[in-house]
Formats: sequence, C-alpha cells, structure tokens
Amino acid sequence: MTPHLRALSVHLFTAAGAVFAMLAMLEAAQADWSMMFLWLVVAFFVDGIDGPLARKYHVQTQAPEFDGVLLDLIIDYLTYVFIPAFALFQSGLMSGWTGWVAIILITFASALYFADTRMKTKDNSFRGFPGCWNMLVLVIFAVEPNFWVILALVAALAVAMFLPLKFVHPVRTERWRPVTLPMALAWTFFAGWAAWVDFHPESWAHWGLVVTSVYLVFAGVAQQIIPERSAKA
Repeated sequence: MTPHLRALSVHLFTAAGAVFAMLAMLEAAQADWSMMFLWLVVAFFVDGIDGPLARKYHVQTQAPEFDGVLLDLIIDYLTYVFIPAFALFQSGLMSGWTGWVAIILITFASALYFADTRMKTKDNSFRGFPGCWNMLVLVIFAVEPNFWVILALVAALAVAMFLPLKFVHPVRTERWRPVTLPMALAWTFFAGWAAWVDFHPESWAHWGLVVTSVYLVFAGVAQQIIPERSAKA
C-alpha cells in the first residue's frame, strides 16, 4: 500500500465515526439508551486511535486533500455534544426548564469551544473542559443523580470550558500518561459494560466509571498544582 493510500485510509477510518454517530442517533430516537451509548463508546474508541494513526502515517502531507482536523471536529461535535445533549433532554432525567437550560448550555458553549484556537496547551492537553459531554451523560445515566445535581454539573463544566484549567489528553499528554492512558481505556471498558447491562443499578461498572471519570476530570488540574520534577542531568 502506498503512503497516500495509508494516509487516506486513516481519513476513511475517522469518517466512520459519522456512521456510528448516526447509528447512535437512531437508537436515541427510539429511546434505546443502552444501544445509543454502545455506539457512542465505539465512536469514542475510534476517536482515541485515529489521532495516533494520523500522526504515524503523516496524513497532513500524504493525504492533504482532506482536512483531518476539521473532519475530527465535526464528528466529535456529533458524538461528544449533540447526541448526548439530546439523550439527556429526552430521557426525562431533567425536569421541565432544567432540561432546556442544560441542552442550551451544552450545545452553545461547545460550539464556541470547538472553534477556540486556544483549545490546546503546549503539552498537548486541553485548555478548559474539552466538551466531553458524552462521558458526563453516560455517567449520569449510570448513577442517576438528582436533576439539580445534573444541572450544577452541566453549568460548572460549561463555565470550565473557558477557564484556564488544564484537562489531560489521554494519549498526547505525556505527563502521567502511564496512568492516564490505562484510566481512559478502563473508562471505555466500564462505559461499554454499563451500557451492555442496561445501566443496572447493582453493576460494578458504575463504580469504575465514577473513579476513572474523577481521575480524568481532575488530573490536569492536579498537574497545574503539583510542580513537575525537573529531569536529572
């Protein structure tokens, strides 16, 4: 296979995320939340590995006819923002006006964030909460907190999108990556498990989701607080 075809295949792999987004949306329209989240977990997995593949096969130089960054952002908005927001509203987990406030905050703030040129930090982390609403909403479906708690979480994270807080990228942030990457993989496993058992309240997957989510949310902030040790000469 030529370098161009290898690079092109990565673009095609990324574009498959749009298909998974549509499959998730079709399940959401039928209120089959477990299947919706299973498709979103598949899309999350694809999103996690297409970046390293794109860098390995130099898609920007070998297949420049497609903008991989733009393609990725379009699919991420569907799978990370739009479909989870729809599910949160349509599921009935939020009562009355709180549901409207939540979906407006999520979609509006995320649209601005995805266009923010300051999104990435020098160490390839995210500046501000990176709009991973799919992760939050899945945990909400598993734990089912009070709708006031949900509204508070949505409001806090929407504000956090535009604060100088760091959120780690599981693959690209080098600091603590030996812990962060397994945590992200564990989150994916627990997410799939929770959806597979239809968010059964006694499933141990829920505890795994909570633990891994707390780490992924606060690891970047902890890195800002804890100074990095200088390399030994």
